[in-house]
Amino acid sequence: MTYLYLEMKQSNNIEVTGEVTQALPNAMFKVLITGEAPEELRNKELLCTLAGKMRLFKIRVMPGDQVRLEVTPYDSNRGRIVFRERQ
Repeated sequence: MTYLYLEMKQSNNIEVTGEVTQALPNAMFKVLITGEAPEELRNKELLCTLAGKMRLFKIRVMPGDQVRLEVTPYDSNRGRIVFRERQ
């Protein structure tokens, strides 16, 4: 009998907070990075999409909302919105 062991890939994503400045078609948003962030991301506007779970549960994101997003180290111009902060 053989067993298959799956390993979780360690995430190298950078998690930062920002404010949605513009809503675009196809669940895309422009987000201005605020708060604690690496030097290369500070005060930068990223093109972001909604994470799958946020689409699944129909979480509404509007301009002006504070959001938490993940940015990969490979492309620092795009991100994925993973959480909408409560107002």
